[in-house]
Amino acid sequence: MSRPVALITGASRGIGAAVARVLAPTHDLLLGGRDEEALRELAGSLDSARPWPVELTDADALAAATAELTRLDVLVHSAGIAELGPLAEATADVWRRTLDVNVVAVAELTRLTLPLLRAHRGHVVLINSGAGLRANPDWGVYAASKFALRAFGDALRAEEEDLRVTSVHPGRVDTDMQRGVRAQENGDYQPHLYLHPDSVAQAVVTAVNAGDDAHFTEIVVRPRPR
Repeated sequence: MSRPVALITGASRGIGAAVARVLAPTHDLLLGGRDEEALRELAGSLDSARPWPVELTDADALAAATAELTRLDVLVHSAGIAELGPLAEATADVWRRTLDVNVVAVAELTRLTLPLLRAHRGHVVLINSGAGLRANPDWGVYAASKFALRAFGDALRAEEEDLRVTSVHPGRVDTDMQRGVRAQENGDYQPHLYLHPDSVAQAVVTAVNAGDDAHFTEIVVRPRPR
């Protein structure tokens, strides 16, 4: 493959799918996610894209899948979960599940692909959240995972000086995940108040396509009042 290669997790929908669409003209794509049918459908609509249906929390499966990769220039971590509720009701299982998906899987996938990323002075993009900058009531577990993700990005950037590491902190985005969040909050879903996934994807592609002299370390994107 002559074009750079990008691996995008959470690519079956939402921000991950939007990132895949904006990178498709310039990159060969590996589309990570659990919904194989959705990944195949998206891959079929893009040039030089193929599904990469790997369970990120399965260490053995992840190691086997990454061992087959021969090149990687861009790694976009878009997969994540959000379980809301007061800390007094957050069980150990909720903590483990959230941290496993939002932090541990990110760290392990990055670790396994570092040799390939180093070889091409690659770019790691972490789709974080406004909750990675401020913790609110009932968001403690999720915010803790996103604060940890931000710390992971900061440390990776300091340790791997040849890589670019970008943390993207969007506000509320019009996605299926946001629908689930609003249901947990017992609130109305108002997409006109939220960012479109394409707007977040444009922030990502701006960072990825920046000149060699530029390093977008942190991007904060908020919905514009309408």
